[in-house]
Parts: sequence; structure tokens; C-alpha cells
Amino acid sequence: MSLGDQGVVFLLAIALLATCAQNSEARVTCQNGVKSMVYLSPKITQHQGLVSDKYFYDIEFPKGHIAIKSFDAEVVDDAGNPVSLEETYLHHWLAIRYYERIGSKDKKRNGHLGGFEQPDIIVAGNAGTCDQNLREFFGFGAETRKTPSYIPDPYGLEVGDPLKVPSGYEEKWMFNIHAIDTRDTVDAKECAECRCDLYNTTKPSNPNYVGGVDCCIDGKRCKLKNGIEPVQRNVYLKYTVKWVDWSDSIVPVKAFIFDVTDTWQHTGIHDCLIEYDIEKSATGIATKRSRVKLPISGDVVYGSAHQHMGGLGSALYKEDGQLICSSKPIYGKGNGVGDEAGYVVGMTTCYPKPGSVKIAQGETITFESNYNSEERRFGVMGFFYILVAESPVKLAKV
Repeated sequence: MSLGDQGVVFLLAIALLATCAQNSEARVTCQNGVKSMVYLSPKITQHQGLVSDKYFYDIEFPKGHIAIKSFDAEVVDDAGNPVSLEETYLHHWLAIRYYERIGSKDKKRNGHLGGFEQPDIIVAGNAGTCDQNLREFFGFGAETRKTPSYIPDPYGLEVGDPLKVPSGYEEKWMFNIHAIDTRDTVDAKECAECRCDLYNTTKPSNPNYVGGVDCCIDGKRCKLKNGIEPVQRNVYLKYTVKWVDWSDSIVPVKAFIFDVTDTWQHTGIHDCLIEYDIEKSATGIATKRSRVKLPISGDVVYGSAHQHMGGLGSALYKEDGQLICSSKPIYGKGNGVGDEAGYVVGMTTCYPKPGSVKIAQGETITFESNYNSEERRFGVMGFFYILVAESPVKLAKV
């Protein structure tokens, strides 16, 4: 190796060391310029059958102008051991960015009240397309352990840009974590699917509502087996964030979440209903579709769906019928953590070759969600999450 080559290698090594050394927090690790840190959510106290559906503001999160490369999570106990879905069912976790007015002193935000909209807070959600719901940048359900979230190079999700934060505010992140303790319940899977009669509740505005998130709200308790004495324990959402410092070499991506219950094609409004029911049918497959127009042009670089138990897979299609991405549930087949039999323990993902899947601004996209309909199902969900690298705006020639 020549002296000149040695000098280049030395300078590259110094640059990477400087990148990794910029953040001096003891728990931060760095490999090839990608920083990584493991965090724990606030404590979630549970006992058998209890539902916890809480909001946690100002969670620990990397600081500065950065590009997120991945955001993974799982439920653990006090000792840090992974908790099985058969004991604590992770219905969903959502990570949402928001801006908080500097000097705000409201300490009552954490808990089950209020939701996302709070005084002195501006939710800085994803790029769409739902008008009110699904505003998270990251979030999965029971499938979280086996659903990769890594964003390939040269792409990254840009956050922490001080020029985009409104004057007088600061950027922060929050969690909504919905976890159900199904230990010693009469039917763990039915409790996980929020069957109303097991929670001894109804939805007054809809007498035909037999199951869904409105029946397993915070503080409710699913029916237990006879003679069970409550045993309290604490669990946490353990989350790992990987990121790089922002630079001009990174191609920013925008996050979109589509809901198969979106009413836009019929009403012109993106009213995302979140959940729907599946009626039993002789065909054994129930297909639901929705359509939406993408507000930007760009290349799809990542895709993955979210479904409940009974899901058979989802797909997105371009206006000409070309497949954008297909995502199927991975079902557990054993008893170990991450392989719980009958549960959705992962979703397959798409990583298209850069530039191979392009979507035009205003193009109509069809979202298809398939479920097994050999039995009636209620409160199921069909979401699709994609990351899009926006195409540069072409200026007209003068």
C-alpha cells in the first residue's frame, strides 16, 4: 500500500471514529458509522387479564439532526427477559414524533387519558394518508420481533432538523403501547382479539359490535379462569434505535401508512376506520380493497403490512396492476418466545431494488387485504407501511 493510500485509509478511519465519538452516552454503540442504542419504555404494571393502553410522552430518543436506519422493539420483564405473546399480547406499539412548546409544564400527559392531542403539542406525523389516525412513523403489533425495519443505504428517515421545528417548540417522541396480559384467561387468543363478552362490555353506539379495540380499553380485564389469584408484574417495551448523523449523502424517505378501511374512494375523505369484521363464508377467503392516490412521486424502498391472527397476506398494486409489494404473516409453530403457535409473529417485507418500483404523483394505488373466513372474525386490521424516496422536482425550461 502506498503512503498516499495509507493516508486516505487513515482519514476515513478518523472520520468514522469522529462520527461514533460525537455521542458520548455510555450505552451508544457504533459500527461502520451507524449508531445504536437500546432503551426501555416507562414501566407497565400488569396482572392477569388486565389491559394497558397508555401514552408515554417525551420518551428517550436519539438527539440531533439524524437519519433513522431502524426502530425495533419487544416486550421484556423486570429482569430483561423477553415475554411471550401467550402471556402479554402486544396489540400494538406506536412511535409518534411531536413538537412541544418550550417551557410547557403539563405533567399529566403520561397515562391512559388524552391520546395524542394535548395542549402545547403539535403532532408531526408521517406523510399520510389517513386524515386523523395512523400518524406514527414506526409501530407494529404482535409481529414486531420478526419484522425487519432496517432502511437500506443510501436512504434514511430524516428527523431532528432544527429548521423544520416551529419557533418556540422542541421536537420529542411519544409511545402508545397497547398490551394485554392474557395469563390465566379463559381464552388467551380471544382476549387478544378483544372479544367484547370476555371483557363484560359493549359499545353503546353500535349494538352489533362484538369485538375490537373499543372493548379492550385501558383498565379493562379479560375473563379469568376460576380460582385465580391476581399476580402483579411489570413489563417494558425494549426498543433499539439505529441511526446515522445527517449528511447530504443520505437520500431522505417519507413514510406512508395505508388503511384498507380508508373511505376515500367513496367519500373523497381519508376517514380510516382502523378495524373491520370478517363474516364466515364458504370460500374461506375474505378480500377487502381500498384505493388511494399518492401525493408525491418517488421510488418505493421498503414495504410491510400489519394483520391480525387469521390474516393471509396483503398487497399493494400500481394503477396498471403492477405489484408494488406483497407482505404475508409469519405464524408461530412452537412454544418459545418469538415462535408462539397460532400467533402472527412476523410479517414479510419488501426491499425493491433502488429505482425498480416507481409511483407517480396522483397515481391510484390499490390496497388488498386477505383474511381466512372459515370462521367469523371481528376487529381485524389491514395496514400497509411503505417508505418512498421522493423524486426531485423538475423545473420547467425557460
